[in-house]
Amino acid sequence: MATINSREDQDGITIGWQAIVRKKGYPSQTKTFRAKRDAEAWARTIESEMDRGVWRDRSRAEATSVADLLDRYAREILPEKKSRQGPSSVIRILTASEIGKLSLAALSPEKLALYRDRRIKSVSKKTGRPLTSQTVRHEIALLSRVITHAIKEWGIPLAHGNPCLQIKMPAQSGARDRRLVDNEEEKLLSACGDARNPWLRPVVVFAIETAMRAGEILESYGTADTETGIRPQKTPGLQWSDVDLKKRTAHLPKTKNGEARTVPLSSRAVATLEALPRNLDGRVFGVTYEGIHQSYVRACRRASITGLTFHDLRHEATSRLFEKGLNPMQVAAITGHKTLQMLKRYTHLRAEDLAKLLG
Repeated sequence: MATINSREDQDGITIGWQAIVRKKGYPSQTKTFRAKRDAEAWARTIESEMDRGVWRDRSRAEATSVADLLDRYAREILPEKKSRQGPSSVIRILTASEIGKLSLAALSPEKLALYRDRRIKSVSKKTGRPLTSQTVRHEIALLSRVITHAIKEWGIPLAHGNPCLQIKMPAQSGARDRRLVDNEEEKLLSACGDARNPWLRPVVVFAIETAMRAGEILESYGTADTETGIRPQKTPGLQWSDVDLKKRTAHLPKTKNGEARTVPLSSRAVATLEALPRNLDGRVFGVTYEGIHQSYVRACRRASITGLTFHDLRHEATSRLFEKGLNPMQVAAITGHKTLQMLKRYTHLRAEDLAKLLG
């Protein structure tokens, strides 16, 4: 049986209740409460878990806040990751939130679900619009990874496991399906050729031919996130030292998913590179993404093309690889997608093109 003792001040007035649970084979457990009923309820829970053999030491989970755990992860684990900017931003958001102040022991599925629902309804300081479900999915997924790491590697057990795995994740946002239609490619490239920025047309052609990300093609400094104040890490873009025109390949030593890959180059991509001037700094394209973004937007406007982002060119290129007859593994090797599910989100095959393949 547990022992419940009153805690009194100097005047003999009861100010709290101390519960002590002693059971053979387990370390003594002690906790103080303001109300006697809370002390008794806690003691019954601990005794029941010990009787059933499922008791886990809560002391570290009770002494560690979510913010403390995130801070440790940012200091010890993130430096080992290739891609750190995104997780760093999410960690800062979680730390400043209401769940950041909770202890790990107090982080229940109910409180996480409340955080999820509030975040989905909140408005982004960056766009002035409600946050997307995908943003909230990223936040909960990162917190889940941190907690799982703490349980497995840092010896911080949670009595009821990882609470992030016990709530429903926000619905995944629909994948963009914008592709170049009719004569939009011709109109876009014509408008790019008329731009003051001489790098615009070759960059757009190269993006369509390789399915490479903007940060893999161009140097980028990124803009600071107005919601977190964090500026993304600089990406160097494609370097001539990583291009082999004879083998028709471009090697990418650092990519978004943390794994290097080598991209095969089409004849059109090679011709585009061969026509470029050589930069003394070793960059293939002597322009940053920030320097080309507005030129691209204006080119789309001149061509009367709406709703086509630069990143949509990666969707277009990925879909074309399938239309050329490559299988999913071959396409994933080119695009760098780790899972077929993610590859599917970047692939939009036109029914009319599939009909031609059917004969």
